[in-house]
Amino acid sequence: MSALALLLRHVPNALSAARIGAAPALGYFAASGAEQLFTWLLVPALLTDIADGYIARRFGLTSRLGALLDSIADALLFFVAIFGVWALHPEILREHAAAGLLLAGSWIAEIAASFVRYGRLSSFHTYASKAAGYLLGIMIGVLFVFGLPPLLLYAAVTVSVAANLEELALIWLLPAWRTDVRGLYWVLRDRRPATP
Repeated sequence: MSALALLLRHVPNALSAARIGAAPALGYFAASGAEQLFTWLLVPALLTDIADGYIARRFGLTSRLGALLDSIADALLFFVAIFGVWALHPEILREHAAAGLLLAGSWIAEIAASFVRYGRLSSFHTYASKAAGYLLGIMIGVLFVFGLPPLLLYAAVTVSVAANLEELALIWLLPAWRTDVRGLYWVLRDRRPATP
């Protein structure tokens, strides 16, 4: 294996690890009111969330470890981003408390169900959860760079809650932990008995 191939093989996991490593710094910047530093670190962290999965799928570098690292990095980035909103823009949470509680509640319920069922994060990476992640990332990035358009907030929350509900259904349906489940439709289709 060439040195370049060996290096590329570790890029997706390195990007996920960088997001994990960025979480404490983001938390510190948010807690100390350093919004500009928080934003300058948050935006690249959000972009690596898109890049790691794309690189892994495009070059056939997916792995169980990579899926787990990505899920941990996503969870940490989500928590620290919400903490950043709370610390730096508390008015957003006050004005949109119902949407925030619905989003957080559905996400916490999915994580709790996954730990009860599998003893770990689900790491399904469904199409809906990818769309939700992208929308949430865009919404949070736009908030800290330009200000928040409420329509974007409600679109991101709606898609995210739907994705979390789909993952709850998948946790109920799938007895064993597995990664890269496209979605509920495909799981149900595969469970149907073949017609003669």
